Amino acid sequence: MHKRLFTPGPTQVRAEILKELATPQIHHRAPEFSDLYADIQTKLQTVLSTKNPVLLFTSSSTGAMESAVTNLVAKRCLNLVNGAFSKRWHEITTGNGVPCDVFELPWNVAVKPEMVDEQLSSGKYDAVTLVYNETSTGLMNPLEEIAKVVARYPDVFLLVDAVSGMAGVPIETDTWGIDFVLAGVQKAFALPAGLAVAAVSERALERSKTVPSRSYYFNLPLMHKSHLKNQTPSTPSIPHMYALNAQLKDMLSEGMERRFARHAKMAAIVQTWAKKHFDIFPEEGYWSQTLTTVVNTREIDVPGMIKTLADEYNLRIANGYGDIKNKTFRIAHMGDTQIDEIEGLLKAIESVLGL
Repeated sequence: MHKRLFTPGPTQVRAEILKELATPQIHHRAPEFSDLYADIQTKLQTVLSTKNPVLLFTSSSTGAMESAVTNLVAKRCLNLVNGAFSKRWHEITTGNGVPCDVFELPWNVAVKPEMVDEQLSSGKYDAVTLVYNETSTGLMNPLEEIAKVVARYPDVFLLVDAVSGMAGVPIETDTWGIDFVLAGVQKAFALPAGLAVAAVSERALERSKTVPSRSYYFNLPLMHKSHLKNQTPSTPSIPHMYALNAQLKDMLSEGMERRFARHAKMAAIVQTWAKKHFDIFPEEGYWSQTLTTVVNTREIDVPGMIKTLADEYNLRIANGYGDIKNKTFRIAHMGDTQIDEIEGLLKAIESVLGL
Protein backbone atom coordinates (compact mmCIF):
# COMPACT_ATOMS: atom_id res chain seq x y z
CA MET A 1 0.00 0.00 0.00
CA HIS A 2 1.21 3.52 -0.82
CA LYS A 3 2.70 5.46 2.08
CA ARG A 4 1.64 9.11 2.24
CA LEU A 5 4.89 11.05 1.95
CA PHE A 6 5.88 13.74 4.43
CA THR A 7 9.54 13.37 3.44
CA PRO A 8 11.64 16.32 2.23
CA GLY A 9 11.83 14.92 -1.28
CA PRO A 10 10.44 13.10 -3.02
CA THR A 11 7.16 14.57 -1.85
CA GLN A 12 3.57 13.46 -2.37
CA VAL A 13 2.29 13.83 -5.95
CA ARG A 14 -1.41 14.26 -6.66
CA ALA A 15 -3.10 11.59 -8.78
CA GLU A 16 -4.17 14.08 -11.45
CA ILE A 17 -0.54 15.17 -11.90
CA LEU A 18 0.63 11.56 -12.14
CA LYS A 19 -1.85 11.07 -14.99
CA GLU A 20 -0.07 13.81 -16.96
CA LEU A 21 2.95 11.50 -17.20
CA ALA A 22 0.83 9.21 -19.39
CA THR A 23 0.18 11.89 -22.02
CA PRO A 24 0.81 10.35 -25.47
CA GLN A 25 4.41 10.87 -26.54
CA ILE A 26 5.36 13.60 -28.99
CA HIS A 27 8.61 14.11 -30.88
CA HIS A 28 10.98 16.52 -29.19
CA ARG A 29 11.65 18.38 -32.46
CA ALA A 30 7.98 18.79 -33.32
CA PRO A 31 6.17 22.15 -33.06
CA GLU A 32 4.01 20.71 -30.26
CA PHE A 33 7.10 20.30 -28.11
CA SER A 34 8.22 23.89 -28.69
CA ASP A 35 4.76 25.06 -27.69
CA LEU A 36 4.94 23.00 -24.49
CA TYR A 37 8.42 24.36 -23.69
CA ALA A 38 7.31 27.96 -24.24
CA ASP A 39 4.23 27.48 -22.07
CA ILE A 40 6.36 26.10 -19.23
CA GLN A 41 8.84 28.93 -19.63
CA THR A 42 6.42 31.77 -19.00
CA LYS A 43 4.97 30.01 -15.95
CA LEU A 44 8.40 29.31 -14.43
CA GLN A 45 9.40 32.95 -14.95
CA THR A 46 6.32 33.99 -12.98
CA VAL A 47 7.07 31.56 -10.14
CA LEU A 48 10.69 32.77 -9.94
CA SER A 49 9.95 36.47 -10.43
CA THR A 50 12.36 36.69 -13.34
CA LYS A 51 12.70 37.71 -16.95
CA ASN A 52 15.73 35.44 -17.26
CA PRO A 53 15.68 32.17 -19.21
CA VAL A 54 14.72 29.19 -17.04
CA LEU A 55 16.54 26.16 -18.39
CA LEU A 56 15.27 22.59 -18.00
CA PHE A 57 17.62 19.76 -17.04
CA THR A 58 16.66 16.11 -17.43
CA SER A 59 18.66 15.27 -14.32
CA SER A 60 18.56 15.56 -10.58
CA SER A 61 19.39 18.89 -8.95
CA THR A 62 23.00 17.70 -8.71
CA GLY A 63 23.29 18.05 -12.48
CA ALA A 64 22.20 21.68 -12.36
CA MET A 65 24.64 22.30 -9.49
CA GLU A 66 27.40 20.86 -11.66
CA SER A 67 26.33 23.03 -14.57
CA ALA A 68 26.62 26.17 -12.44
CA VAL A 69 30.19 25.66 -11.28
CA THR A 70 31.52 24.18 -14.51
CA ASN A 71 30.19 27.04 -16.64
CA LEU A 72 30.32 30.12 -14.42
CA VAL A 73 33.62 30.06 -12.52
CA ALA A 74 36.38 31.77 -14.47
CA LYS A 75 38.73 32.51 -11.57
CA ARG A 76 37.86 30.89 -8.22
CA CYS A 77 34.69 29.82 -6.41
CA LEU A 78 33.77 30.27 -2.75
CA ASN A 79 31.68 27.34 -1.49
CA LEU A 80 29.63 28.25 1.59
CA VAL A 81 29.08 25.04 3.55
CA ASN A 82 26.79 24.45 6.54
CA GLY A 83 25.04 21.19 5.67
CA ALA A 84 25.21 18.02 3.61
CA PHE A 85 24.12 19.53 0.31
CA SER A 86 26.27 22.65 0.49
CA LYS A 87 29.10 20.21 1.19
CA ARG A 88 28.05 18.29 -1.92
CA TRP A 89 28.36 21.47 -3.99
CA HIS A 90 31.94 21.83 -2.76
CA GLU A 91 32.59 18.20 -3.71
CA ILE A 92 31.10 18.83 -7.18
CA THR A 93 33.31 21.90 -7.61
CA THR A 94 36.51 20.12 -6.60
CA GLY A 95 35.51 16.96 -8.47
CA ASN A 96 35.33 18.93 -11.71
CA GLY A 97 38.70 20.56 -11.17
CA VAL A 98 37.20 24.01 -10.66
CA PRO A 99 39.43 26.22 -8.44
CA CYS A 100 37.63 26.79 -5.13
CA ASP A 101 37.81 27.31 -1.39
CA VAL A 102 35.39 26.20 1.29
CA PHE A 103 34.01 28.35 4.10
CA GLU A 104 32.53 25.88 6.55
CA LEU A 105 30.26 26.32 9.56
CA PRO A 106 28.57 23.89 11.99
CA TRP A 107 25.43 22.41 10.46
CA ASN A 108 23.10 24.24 12.86
CA VAL A 109 24.60 27.69 12.16
CA ALA A 110 23.36 29.95 9.34
CA VAL A 111 25.64 31.72 6.90
CA LYS A 112 25.51 35.41 7.85
CA PRO A 113 25.93 38.31 5.41
CA GLU A 114 28.97 39.70 7.26
CA MET A 115 30.71 36.32 6.93
CA VAL A 116 30.26 36.41 3.17
CA ASP A 117 31.45 40.00 3.02
CA GLU A 118 34.64 39.10 4.86
CA GLN A 119 35.38 36.23 2.49
CA LEU A 120 34.64 38.17 -0.70
CA SER A 121 36.71 41.17 0.41
CA SER A 122 39.83 39.11 -0.34
CA GLY A 123 39.16 39.65 -4.05
CA LYS A 124 39.98 36.02 -4.81
CA TYR A 125 36.55 34.95 -6.03
CA ASP A 126 34.30 35.49 -9.03
CA ALA A 127 31.52 33.12 -7.88
CA VAL A 128 29.96 31.97 -4.63
CA THR A 129 27.68 28.97 -4.02
CA LEU A 130 24.96 29.04 -1.37
CA VAL A 131 22.24 26.60 -0.36
CA TYR A 132 19.13 28.64 0.39
CA ASN A 133 17.23 25.93 2.24
CA GLU A 134 19.40 23.07 3.52
CA THR A 135 17.39 19.86 3.19
CA SER A 136 19.65 17.96 5.56
CA THR A 137 19.14 20.35 8.48
CA GLY A 138 15.96 22.36 7.91
CA LEU A 139 18.01 25.57 8.00
CA MET A 140 17.16 28.51 5.76
CA ASN A 141 20.08 30.81 5.04
CA PRO A 142 19.26 34.55 4.68
CA LEU A 143 19.44 34.64 0.88
CA GLU A 144 18.12 38.15 0.34
CA GLU A 145 20.61 39.70 2.79
CA ILE A 146 23.50 37.65 1.41
CA ALA A 147 22.54 38.66 -2.13
CA LYS A 148 22.85 42.32 -1.11
CA VAL A 149 26.41 41.66 0.06
CA VAL A 150 27.36 39.81 -3.13
CA ALA A 151 25.94 42.71 -5.18
CA ARG A 152 28.70 44.93 -3.74
CA TYR A 153 31.18 42.80 -5.69
CA PRO A 154 30.14 43.22 -9.34
CA ASP A 155 32.48 40.51 -10.65
CA VAL A 156 31.15 37.87 -8.22
CA PHE A 157 28.26 35.72 -9.42
CA LEU A 158 25.73 34.34 -6.93
CA LEU A 159 24.87 30.66 -7.52
CA VAL A 160 21.98 29.37 -5.41
CA ASP A 161 20.70 25.89 -4.63
CA ALA A 162 17.02 26.47 -3.83
CA VAL A 163 16.16 22.77 -4.14
CA SER A 164 13.84 22.44 -1.15
CA GLY A 165 12.72 26.06 -1.11
CA MET A 166 11.67 26.92 -4.65
CA ALA A 167 7.88 26.94 -5.12
CA GLY A 168 7.44 26.95 -1.34
CA VAL A 169 9.00 30.29 -0.39
CA PRO A 170 9.44 33.55 -2.33
CA ILE A 171 12.50 33.88 -4.57
CA GLU A 172 12.85 37.32 -6.14
CA THR A 173 15.44 36.25 -8.71
CA ASP A 174 15.86 39.53 -10.56
CA THR A 175 15.34 41.92 -7.65
CA TRP A 176 17.89 40.05 -5.53
CA GLY A 177 20.35 39.75 -8.41
CA ILE A 178 20.71 35.97 -8.43
CA ASP A 179 22.78 34.72 -11.36
CA PHE A 180 21.86 31.03 -11.18
CA VAL A 181 19.10 29.55 -9.02
CA LEU A 182 18.18 25.90 -9.31
CA ALA A 183 15.81 23.29 -7.93
CA GLY A 184 14.61 19.79 -8.55
CA VAL A 185 10.89 19.37 -9.06
CA GLN A 186 10.48 16.52 -6.52
CA LYS A 187 10.25 18.81 -3.49
CA ALA A 188 8.05 21.91 -3.16
CA PHE A 189 6.92 21.59 -6.80
CA ALA A 190 5.36 18.24 -5.74
CA LEU A 191 6.29 16.38 -8.92
CA PRO A 192 8.01 13.05 -9.59
CA ALA A 193 11.80 13.18 -9.44
CA GLY A 194 13.77 13.45 -12.67
CA LEU A 195 13.74 17.09 -13.77
CA ALA A 196 15.56 20.20 -12.56
CA VAL A 197 15.06 23.86 -13.44
CA ALA A 198 17.44 26.81 -13.25
CA ALA A 199 16.98 30.52 -13.92
CA VAL A 200 20.18 31.93 -15.42
CA SER A 201 21.00 35.64 -15.69
CA GLU A 202 22.03 37.21 -18.98
CA ARG A 203 25.45 38.12 -17.60
CA ALA A 204 25.93 34.52 -16.48
CA LEU A 205 25.12 33.32 -19.98
CA GLU A 206 27.69 35.78 -21.34
CA ARG A 207 30.36 34.53 -18.92
CA SER A 208 29.59 30.91 -19.80
CA LYS A 209 30.70 31.66 -23.38
CA THR A 210 34.16 32.65 -22.14
CA VAL A 211 34.80 29.87 -19.61
CA PRO A 212 36.62 26.88 -21.19
CA SER A 213 34.13 24.04 -21.59
CA ARG A 214 34.22 21.57 -18.70
CA SER A 215 31.02 19.73 -19.61
CA TYR A 216 28.97 18.74 -22.64
CA TYR A 217 25.64 17.58 -21.21
CA PHE A 218 25.50 20.50 -18.77
CA ASN A 219 26.97 23.09 -21.15
CA LEU A 220 25.06 26.36 -20.69
CA PRO A 221 25.83 27.92 -24.11
CA LEU A 222 24.52 24.79 -25.84
CA MET A 223 21.44 24.71 -23.64
CA HIS A 224 20.73 28.39 -24.19
CA LYS A 225 21.16 28.08 -27.96
CA SER A 226 18.42 25.46 -27.98
CA HIS A 227 16.36 27.41 -25.43
CA LEU A 228 16.10 30.33 -27.87
CA LYS A 229 14.23 27.95 -30.20
CA ASN A 230 12.11 26.53 -27.34
CA GLN A 231 14.13 23.34 -27.58
CA THR A 232 16.64 21.29 -25.58
CA PRO A 233 20.01 20.10 -26.95
CA SER A 234 19.22 16.42 -26.33
CA THR A 235 16.04 14.46 -25.77
CA PRO A 236 14.40 15.62 -22.52
CA SER A 237 11.93 13.83 -20.28
CA ILE A 238 8.81 14.93 -22.11
CA PRO A 239 6.39 13.19 -19.68
CA HIS A 240 7.90 15.19 -16.82
CA MET A 241 7.38 18.37 -18.82
CA TYR A 242 3.67 17.67 -19.26
CA ALA A 243 3.38 17.10 -15.52
CA LEU A 244 5.38 20.25 -14.75
CA ASN A 245 3.20 22.37 -17.02
CA ALA A 246 0.02 21.09 -15.37
CA GLN A 247 1.39 21.61 -11.88
CA LEU A 248 2.59 25.13 -12.66
CA LYS A 249 -0.90 25.96 -13.94
CA ASP A 250 -2.39 24.72 -10.66
CA MET A 251 0.20 26.57 -8.57
CA LEU A 252 -0.53 29.85 -10.32
CA SER A 253 -4.27 29.23 -9.94
CA GLU A 254 -3.75 28.82 -6.20
CA GLY A 255 -1.72 32.04 -6.29
CA MET A 256 1.93 32.12 -5.28
CA GLU A 257 1.31 34.39 -2.30
CA ARG A 258 -1.36 32.04 -0.98
CA ARG A 259 0.94 29.08 -1.63
CA PHE A 260 3.77 30.72 0.31
CA ALA A 261 1.39 31.62 3.15
CA ARG A 262 0.17 28.01 3.36
CA HIS A 263 3.77 26.81 3.65
CA ALA A 264 4.49 29.37 6.38
CA LYS A 265 1.42 28.31 8.36
CA MET A 266 2.31 24.61 8.12
CA ALA A 267 5.86 25.42 9.23
CA ALA A 268 4.55 27.32 12.27
CA ILE A 269 2.33 24.38 13.26
CA VAL A 270 5.14 21.82 13.02
CA GLN A 271 7.72 24.03 14.69
CA THR A 272 5.41 24.87 17.61
CA TRP A 273 4.80 21.14 18.03
CA ALA A 274 8.54 20.36 17.80
CA LYS A 275 9.43 22.93 20.48
CA LYS A 276 6.71 21.54 22.76
CA HIS A 277 7.80 17.91 22.53
CA PHE A 278 11.43 17.99 21.33
CA ASP A 279 13.61 20.80 19.94
CA ILE A 280 14.56 22.22 16.54
CA PHE A 281 18.03 21.65 15.06
CA PRO A 282 19.04 25.00 13.45
CA GLU A 283 19.65 28.15 15.44
CA GLU A 284 16.47 30.15 16.02
CA GLY A 285 15.60 32.69 13.37
CA TYR A 286 16.76 30.48 10.51
CA TRP A 287 14.15 27.71 10.51
CA SER A 288 12.99 26.42 7.16
CA GLN A 289 9.50 27.15 5.87
CA THR A 290 9.34 23.83 4.00
CA LEU A 291 10.74 21.22 6.39
CA THR A 292 11.57 20.91 10.07
CA THR A 293 14.49 18.96 11.48
CA VAL A 294 13.50 17.85 14.98
CA VAL A 295 16.19 17.15 17.58
CA ASN A 296 15.78 13.76 19.27
CA THR A 297 15.89 15.15 22.81
CA ARG A 298 13.80 12.23 24.11
CA GLU A 299 16.26 9.68 22.72
CA ILE A 300 13.49 7.79 20.99
CA ASP A 301 14.10 4.96 18.51
CA VAL A 302 13.85 7.07 15.35
CA PRO A 303 13.97 4.17 12.83
CA GLY A 304 11.37 2.34 14.95
CA MET A 305 9.05 5.34 14.99
CA ILE A 306 9.41 5.80 11.23
CA LYS A 307 8.65 2.10 10.64
CA THR A 308 5.58 2.14 12.89
CA LEU A 309 4.22 5.24 11.18
CA ALA A 310 4.67 3.53 7.82
CA ASP A 311 3.32 0.12 8.83
CA GLU A 312 0.37 1.20 10.95
CA TYR A 313 -0.58 4.60 9.54
CA ASN A 314 0.79 4.50 5.96
CA LEU A 315 2.66 7.73 6.67
CA ARG A 316 6.35 8.27 5.94
CA ILE A 317 8.66 10.86 7.46
CA ALA A 318 12.46 10.95 7.20
CA ASN A 319 15.33 10.18 9.51
CA GLY A 320 18.08 12.73 10.04
CA TYR A 321 20.67 12.99 7.28
CA GLY A 322 24.32 11.97 7.43
CA ASP A 323 26.04 12.90 10.67
CA ILE A 324 22.75 13.71 12.42
CA LYS A 325 20.91 10.51 11.52
CA ASN A 326 18.94 9.12 14.52
CA LYS A 327 19.91 12.28 16.43
CA THR A 328 17.17 14.07 14.48
CA PHE A 329 14.19 13.32 12.26
CA ARG A 330 12.67 15.41 9.49
CA ILE A 331 9.08 16.38 8.72
CA ALA A 332 8.37 18.00 5.37
CA HIS A 333 5.57 20.55 5.06
CA MET A 334 5.86 21.44 1.41
CA GLY A 335 4.33 21.01 -2.01
CA ASP A 336 0.60 20.31 -2.17
CA THR A 337 0.38 19.21 1.48
CA GLN A 338 -2.51 20.84 3.30
CA ILE A 339 -2.78 22.05 6.91
CA ASP A 340 -5.19 19.33 7.99
CA GLU A 341 -2.81 16.66 6.66
CA ILE A 342 0.05 18.08 8.73
CA GLU A 343 -2.14 18.18 11.82
CA GLY A 344 -3.14 14.55 11.24
CA LEU A 345 0.49 13.50 10.87
CA LEU A 346 1.46 15.13 14.16
CA LYS A 347 -1.41 13.37 15.95
CA ALA A 348 -0.20 10.07 14.51
CA ILE A 349 3.34 10.69 15.76
CA GLU A 350 1.96 11.53 19.21
CA SER A 351 0.02 8.28 19.19
CA VAL A 352 3.08 6.22 18.21
CA LEU A 353 5.24 7.85 20.88
CA GLY A 354 2.55 8.05 23.57
CA LEU A 355 2.91 11.83 23.88
